[in-house]
Amino acid sequence: MQESSEEIKEIIQEDIWGSIKEFLNWGIHIGEGEKSIHFTLGLLLLLIFSIVVTRLLLKWSRHLVTRKMESEDKQRFSSVFKFANYVIYILVVLLTLRGAGIDITLIITASAVLFVGLGLALQEFFKDILGGIFIIVDKSLQVGDIVEVDGKVGKVFEIKLRTTRAITRDDKVVVIPNHKFISDIVFNYTQNHRTTRESVNVGVAYGSDVEVVTQLLEEAVTEHKKVLKNPKPFVLFNDFGNSALLFSINYFINDSFADPRIKSDIRYSINRKFKHHKITIPFPQRDIHIFQHQKPQNNTGSKDT
Repeated sequence: MQESSEEIKEIIQEDIWGSIKEFLNWGIHIGEGEKSIHFTLGLLLLLIFSIVVTRLLLKWSRHLVTRKMESEDKQRFSSVFKFANYVIYILVVLLTLRGAGIDITLIITASAVLFVGLGLALQEFFKDILGGIFIIVDKSLQVGDIVEVDGKVGKVFEIKLRTTRAITRDDKVVVIPNHKFISDIVFNYTQNHRTTRESVNVGVAYGSDVEVVTQLLEEAVTEHKKVLKNPKPFVLFNDFGNSALLFSINYFINDSFADPRIKSDIRYSINRKFKHHKITIPFPQRDIHIFQHQKPQNNTGSKDT
């Protein structure tokens, strides 16, 4: 019995396992000793197995991270996972080659030099990538937010890993690199809430009844359909200007993207009401006083002798 069992083991080790090893070692063999390189069928199968397992783990981790997120956030996170997938696949391939006995020192050295060159050439690109990741993670920017960047006001309609797209008030699409949201000062009109306070400035002539002016300004604003009733609009007497009494009417709206049109309507209404009540909006003026200086006359009369 012992002899038969030993014979079976020898058959398995020499014939079956030997055939499997021979099959897996089939491929291209370059060099000998420590510096030899072997591209075998076993290495190919190991790479395929590693990539499949890595793909399943990444898919599971993605589901684990995004399972409680809204559909909009899941779509934005897909860009982050795509970028991470490329990096992880490269690491898996290198580790698999290393585990198969291939010296990857030369590959890593060449890659390091390549990545340094790419890093210097693509600094702005990587800044944009990091900016996109921060935007997605901390939710400092949402689709529908109204932002002001470099003096341009736009409504965000798409957030990607590298860029954010917004439509301006004159219906033009502006592409904003994401690094601007972490390196520059950006005004987000609607991050806290949709309601924003706006104002229209106006000056009236000295001698005007300021109480009537206040009443007319409040009427001009409250009559507009897009101005909120609560919080209530209010008037500020800002200053005594050089040629006018300076007022501002402050009001609240839910659509700050349409603010220029609302302000235009309010100015039309103010101008109409002031004309009806004979309140003058003065233009800057200066009084010039001209003084003539007469030269002293020299009396050159004859002297008595």
